[in-house]
Amino acid sequence: MRTAVILLSLLAVAAVPGSVLPQRNVASDPQAVVRYFVQHPELAPWMDRLSLFDVYGSPWFAAIYLLLLVSMTGCVLPRCARLWRESRAAPPPAPRHLSREPEYASLTTAEPADQALETAAAALRRRRFRVRVVGDEVRAEKGYLRETGNLAFHLSLLVLLVGIAGGRLYGFEGRVAVAEGSSFTNVSAEYDEFFPSVWTDVEGLEPLSFTLDSFEAEFETDPAKLGEPRSFDARVSYESEEGSGVVQVKPNSPLDINETKFFLTGHGYAPEVTVRDGTGAVTFSGPVIFLPSDSNFTSDGVVKAPDAQPVGLGFQGLFLPTAATDGRGPVSAFPGPVDPQLVMTAFTGDLGMSDGTTQSVYTLDTTNLEPVLGEDGSPLRQPLAVGETMRLPDDQGSLTFDGVSRFANFQVAYDPGKEISLVAALLLLGGLTTSLVIRRRRLWVRVTDTAPAEGFVAVEVAMRSLTRRQLPAGDLEAVSLALRGPDTPPPSPSTQTHTQEPNR
Repeated sequence: MRTAVILLSLLAVAAVPGSVLPQRNVASDPQAVVRYFVQHPELAPWMDRLSLFDVYGSPWFAAIYLLLLVSMTGCVLPRCARLWRESRAAPPPAPRHLSREPEYASLTTAEPADQALETAAAALRRRRFRVRVVGDEVRAEKGYLRETGNLAFHLSLLVLLVGIAGGRLYGFEGRVAVAEGSSFTNVSAEYDEFFPSVWTDVEGLEPLSFTLDSFEAEFETDPAKLGEPRSFDARVSYESEEGSGVVQVKPNSPLDINETKFFLTGHGYAPEVTVRDGTGAVTFSGPVIFLPSDSNFTSDGVVKAPDAQPVGLGFQGLFLPTAATDGRGPVSAFPGPVDPQLVMTAFTGDLGMSDGTTQSVYTLDTTNLEPVLGEDGSPLRQPLAVGETMRLPDDQGSLTFDGVSRFANFQVAYDPGKEISLVAALLLLGGLTTSLVIRRRRLWVRVTDTAPAEGFVAVEVAMRSLTRRQLPAGDLEAVSLALRGPDTPPPSPSTQTHTQEPNR
């Protein structure tokens, strides 16, 4: 047990870097580690060598966890066997000197010795003691359920470790952004970020799909709290093997399909654009997700048209839900789409998408691209209101700002061990409460041959607590009252009763 406690403390200390430092494979903020490398270019590589950006998947954390699991197994299972044997054991014999027990009483009764023992046993059974009559004594014990609680508490620790390990080994996390009117199918290729565990069945993900029908967001318009968010609500239509339906997904109300949960963690705007090439053919049309960069949803994004003729087209853009201008240039003054504006910069050339190299849909690689120049010789940068068109010189193509859609960002989680962990937590709480509340105690009744008066027998009653808490009142008094009976004379001078603090 000492080894398990040391390892548990060591595991808690080892988890601290995972809470303080940004971690890889975290769908809620996948760029956190990248930003840390940019901010700490000298320190970050050394920390990376120690797996401090992947603490929970590091070899040293896994070693501590496995050692703890082995130690807990070796500690808990034998202890459970011992507690089980104790809970089934009969009450032990009475000590030689009952008068030394914390609670003790001596009295006389007019009943014969055998009858007195049966009377005491019956009184104890009524009070739900486990009773055994042996020779000239009654052995009784109560509070065995405390050991059951103790047993449940120890087992829950082992079950909890197994549940956490199961979720870590078989679960996964992911992130996906879906624009209004667009659909998502639960396959790994559809995720923007996908972080499987060691034994995740990537090919066997829950078969489902959903469409973001609409997304509504409300912001505070009062000048004192201008722009503060008030509500977010995504209307989603889904289909799965279990059926189909329409649900409202909110920040604390995820879409849950057979334990695969989609949490609404963010949102933004997806400007709808149409790109035509130099021949007039439409090479791209639809919403494009722009990622917000501030609380007013000033957003950055790119539009790619690699198949445009005679040359590929690429656009870097800035979307402003409520366009305004300050000393920094164009900004958004309010997060709602009061006066939407799209500011675009055009490039031409090879976008590098034909060689099979994976590219982010949120960035534009301008290595092999040339900026489109305006009449003054500077890169062409044009603000567009809804319905306006940016036309490139020399009939290279155009981009039209058709309208504004929204997108919702979903964090996806599948944790098959969470039910096991929940059962373990309930078992731990119930077992711990039971072991603390119930007081286990033993009571003995012994009939002696020596009687203080003719026709009576002497009886000793003693009680001992097996916990650090005080003995409950009433048990010893109930047995004494049952033994005295209505025909028993008042206690003689030799009768004694005492109560003392239990041994600690």
